[in-house]
Amino acid sequence: LQTVGCMPPPVSSAVILTKAVGGNEAAAIFNSAFGSFLVSNAVFIASALIVLFLTLGSSSSVPFTSIFSQLFMTVVVPLIIGQIVRRYIKDWLERKKPPFGAISSCVLLMIIYTTFCDTFANPNIDLDKFSLIIIVFIIFSIQMSFMFLTFLFSTRNNSSFTPADTVAIIFCSTHKSLTLGIPMLKIVFAGYEHLSLISIPLLIYHPAQILLGSLLVPTIKSWMVSRQKGQKLTRQPKAPVKV
Repeated sequence: LQTVGCMPPPVSSAVILTKAVGGNEAAAIFNSAFGSFLVSNAVFIASALIVLFLTLGSSSSVPFTSIFSQLFMTVVVPLIIGQIVRRYIKDWLERKKPPFGAISSCVLLMIIYTTFCDTFANPNIDLDKFSLIIIVFIIFSIQMSFMFLTFLFSTRNNSSFTPADTVAIIFCSTHKSLTLGIPMLKIVFAGYEHLSLISIPLLIYHPAQILLGSLLVPTIKSWMVSRQKGQKLTRQPKAPVKV
């Protein structure tokens, strides 16, 4: 659970849910783009936090150089290469319009599937059903609590956020990245026998954030629409009373 808390935000799931509700899509896209721009820093900061938790109160040595060099080659170098190549094939991509959304979803599904296989194919996983149920309950409780707290924070009386802003805040501030998290865990905990156990909370957190977000879309949308209507009525000038 500590490693999940150290993970960077995702790129697209918050934008999709914000758009589905009709919230401030521009703010969600900016958050996604800014997160992508800082992805290298986010990965290294998250890794540093994980390593800090590992070494806190112990005298064990951690190969910082090896960990950060592997993260750089796995995450940062492909991002840089992609940005360089994009400059030369941008016009071709705009003409052909490849199905990047479908490709991204397939890659993410493959990451989830292979990680689940690696996790539960390990004969030494030592995870009973009761513990797994408790983990699922804790993660759903954490997600609901974070969403409720961000809702209260963004809708307080002295807040300048609009209802559409609140929608973007709820989704953007509570999501965690699986596509960056799993490679990060595999590098930081390489060779560790309990890597499968450590990856389970993140594997549960990602589908949970999409499931909860999808279930709450109608409720949040109805709240946003009613709140916007109420704000419009309060702003309308009152008609003069005839005597």
